[in-house]
Amino acid sequence: MDTQKSYEKIRKCITTCQDELVALSTDLHEHPEMGFHERHACAALTTFLEKNGFSVKTNVAGLETAFVAEVKGNAPGPTVAFLAEYDALPIGHACGHNLIATMSCGAAAGIVDSMRDLPGRVLVIGTPAEEGGGGKIIMCDKGVFDGVDCAMMIHPHKYSMVMRGGLAVRNIKIEYHGRSTHSSRPEEGINALDAVLQTFALINSQRPLFPIKANVNGIILNGGKASNVIPDEASCDFCVRAETVRDLNTVVTIIEKIVHSIDSLVGTTSTITRSMTSAERYPNRALAEDFKLRMESLGEKVSYPPKNMKVGSSDIGNVSLIVPSIQAYLRVSEYGTHTQGFEKDAVSAFAHEQMIKGAQALAMTAYDFLTDADLRARVRSAFEERDVKYTPEELKQMCSR
Repeated sequence: MDTQKSYEKIRKCITTCQDELVALSTDLHEHPEMGFHERHACAALTTFLEKNGFSVKTNVAGLETAFVAEVKGNAPGPTVAFLAEYDALPIGHACGHNLIATMSCGAAAGIVDSMRDLPGRVLVIGTPAEEGGGGKIIMCDKGVFDGVDCAMMIHPHKYSMVMRGGLAVRNIKIEYHGRSTHSSRPEEGINALDAVLQTFALINSQRPLFPIKANVNGIILNGGKASNVIPDEASCDFCVRAETVRDLNTVVTIIEKIVHSIDSLVGTTSTITRSMTSAERYPNRALAEDFKLRMESLGEKVSYPPKNMKVGSSDIGNVSLIVPSIQAYLRVSEYGTHTQGFEKDAVSAFAHEQMIKGAQALAMTAYDFLTDADLRARVRSAFEERDVKYTPEELKQMCSR
């Protein structure tokens, strides 16, 4: 099979449905939905995929808005998964998940005709609630990624990059319970707000003991209802990041010790609620390099992240522990993610032009993986040579605490 002609066929298929893809992205952008409530997005995406020849299963892994769409080739072979995210932030699609989902669906539409001549399978895995909900974590634990040989997605960004990693992250919510009284008789109360303030002070005092690259950011959720009343209820929430889940748990343990010490000092009782843990990310170099070649063949210069670039976190880290994975980045805006400027640009004409190129590059990379045994071997070798600090079983144990 002529590879260049196959690439041309893939690009043409995606160009043919370009208007439909732009409409899909715009529809998702105009109907932002929070994690685990992406009913409109799930319906729109699965309708598009069914129309383009995929069989679709919804309510996957016990999640109403998760789905797996599948098309099979002409014989058994490797399995490639495009990952779709489609949840929004409270300020709308300021992380560009409308573009992520549409690029993955566009890539699927681009390669579906080629699967008649290829062995293997192509999946689109719809993963809800990336923004704090951990849809991919649940789907990993439920075995959704079993049998997948590589997973790919593109995240919109200020820059086009490959091999950008991510930190492990977990949220810790602390609720303090005290005793209310009038502020003229403070000795009769137990000040829950004082416990919250002490928590911030003690966390700051312990920062020199945190592992390198670990950080904690927090907000006060509830500090009382009236200034002349000693609050009996107060709460705060902390986002904890670290280089690895093991380091993350070290910081979480420090915070828990702080909370118990404050209970003893102030007299409060506390409730600690931990979110699921998103693991650090391990980008697959061989797969990333192939994607870089395909993206640059479309005229988009792709770089590597600067050595000390600040990075965030995502539940694709958990996927990268069990499946060779990439989350490439594609320039669509001059603004950073999670801003109003980025939210506006996520539906711009330029973003949609980039989206089409991204879908084409994803589809061509998938074609390479399905047809090139040497690439598959290099991807597998890169996966096995990662400097992972623990096994997936150890990760489950660390995340269950």
